[in-house]
Amino acid sequence: MHSIIQVALIVPLPSCGPNKLDNFFCHITQLIKLACADTYILEFIIFFNSSLATFVCFLLLLISYGALLVWLRASSSHGKSKAAYTCVTHIIIVFVMFSPAIYVYCRPFRSFPMDKVVAVFHTVIFPLVNPMVYTLRNRMILSSVKRLLDRSGLWKGK
Repeated sequence: MHSIIQVALIVPLPSCGPNKLDNFFCHITQLIKLACADTYILEFIIFFNSSLATFVCFLLLLISYGALLVWLRASSSHGKSKAAYTCVTHIIIVFVMFSPAIYVYCRPFRSFPMDKVVAVFHTVIFPLVNPMVYTLRNRMILSSVKRLLDRSGLWKGK
């Protein structure tokens, strides 16, 4: 619904001038800058829509993980540490993924010096880190990585 609302709002905009985007990916704020009409109200609607969607998802995830951690604390000890470790890992990933998303989507439509750096991290680096975090939780893969690093002299483990 969020994307449908945004696309429906920008499709009727008249486009003029250079058709070059000043970013690494096609972002809604970049498309609005290409319009040759007054976009103040449209920017406000999209800002409100994006902020609301991002913060609601972020808060719901944090509340659900918080409730899960409280439930784990009150439950029996069987599998408690593994579940807590998984929950904490998920919370870290939520912060890692939502921090740049909040920076990109929950602010006014102005350019800042860090925009392109955050865009690369948000679209390339963090999505690549996510599978590695979950892969390194596997004991066999973790021991293989440690052996490989030990052979190369980069790891001085046991």
